[in-house]
Amino acid sequence: MIPLDSSLVNREEAFDQMRNYLQPYQFSLGGNWEYDHGYFDRALDDDNKVWLRLPFNVTHGVLDGDTDATDAIIRFGTPFVLKHLYNEGLDREARINTVGALVDQFQEPVDKDAPVGDPWVDKAKKVLRQVEEGSIPS
Repeated sequence: MIPLDSSLVNREEAFDQMRNYLQPYQFSLGGNWEYDHGYFDRALDDDNKVWLRLPFNVTHGVLDGDTDATDAIIRFGTPFVLKHLYNEGLDREARINTVGALVDQFQEPVDKDAPVGDPWVDKAKKVLRQVEEGSIPS
């Protein structure tokens, strides 16, 4: 994980306005949100291994998922870029498990905080600057 300097840090905005603003930049609400915090995520690669993440805390109201409207006001934390490494290829130790496959069809990363190369950091910074330079609705 590599933190990035940003003018978004400590900025407070309405969650739904920021969600709508960030969609054209290919950000979405990350799956590990809670009622009081979450992340806007954007994959930087085609394999969805390298991510630019914009963390936030809810300062007013309640985050109720990715609903159309919410009263949540959020404050951004420090953006960061991270890389997940997954097992590639077939698992020779795997056993057939029909029920398990229905419940657990996605594998966990082998390394949730793998080293991130400079080209990915540069790309993350470029995307972040585009977001910062855009016109966020008030």
